[in-house]
Amino acid sequence: MTSIATIAGDAPPALVRAIETYVRHIALERGRSPHTVAAYRRDLLRYASFVGGLGRQEPAEITSADVAAFVTELRDPRGPLDESGAAPPPVSASSAARMLSSVRGWHRFLVEEGILVTDVAVDQKPPRQPKRLPKAISIAEVERLLEACAGEDPLMLRDRALLELLYATGARVSEAIDLNVDDVIGDDARVGTAVRLFGKGRKQRIVPLGRYAQEALDAYLVRARPLAAPRGAATPALFLGARGARLSRQSAWLVIRAAAERAHLDVELSPHTLRHSFATHLIEGGADVRVVQELLGHASVATTQIYTLVTADAMREAWATAHPRAR
Repeated sequence: MTSIATIAGDAPPALVRAIETYVRHIALERGRSPHTVAAYRRDLLRYASFVGGLGRQEPAEITSADVAAFVTELRDPRGPLDESGAAPPPVSASSAARMLSSVRGWHRFLVEEGILVTDVAVDQKPPRQPKRLPKAISIAEVERLLEACAGEDPLMLRDRALLELLYATGARVSEAIDLNVDDVIGDDARVGTAVRLFGKGRKQRIVPLGRYAQEALDAYLVRARPLAAPRGAATPALFLGARGARLSRQSAWLVIRAAAERAHLDVELSPHTLRHSFATHLIEGGADVRVVQELLGHASVATTQIYTLVTADAMREAWATAHPRAR
């Protein structure tokens, strides 16, 4: 059986052409971001290489058994060993589900366009994924993280503004670094009382800013950003790197990690930590789950309801610790 690790160059030309037609469709007609389009192309070229190894040269030759075999191979690779003699590593359940989603979208598109008569992927189910509760840090830990960016140094002013905004809005890191100055919405008296965020599929949402985030952004925009902006060249980006270009996702992650080290936080932080903490603290404070859904930009409330499990778990732990007849 062909390994998932097979390079995309082994994909049959007819399959590659059909994939490129679909990729252009999602880029132009659906307005998906370049990052999303690249992910679709990567997943589908892997799929094309796999079914090509089974002897399929045209989309019409692919069977439902081929789709099922692809998912099985993702989770339990049995293909050729790599150059080091090791078997290719399995793909996580979430990654396999994402790849299957790409495959199903491609097959559905081919049927809708009249290229295929039957959708052979429609009944294929993704592998069951373990339910993972999002990791959040406590309010006290958030405060320590933010205070670790105190000071008048321009980079500290930027870092404080970035972290305050992430926690105040629950924005994804990618959404924060994509912000332009004009996306900070305010009135004549204040720099900004809300921000305009663009989520997945460029869906727009307006999220309010609290006083701390407002003050941090004000300090950054007045005292730090003008020093970082390149002279003679205007840039709309809100958060700038040391050389005046838009702050990268990797740099934003380094900002979070450096602040955590200075704060001596003995927890593992990810780029989503402040987003998870934002949602968890809102739910714990009594916010309606549908309000949190809108603030986070979730398409479905089911995605947001994972945070209600977090707080329920915390309640059980508190009960088990404090109730006299819990033990």
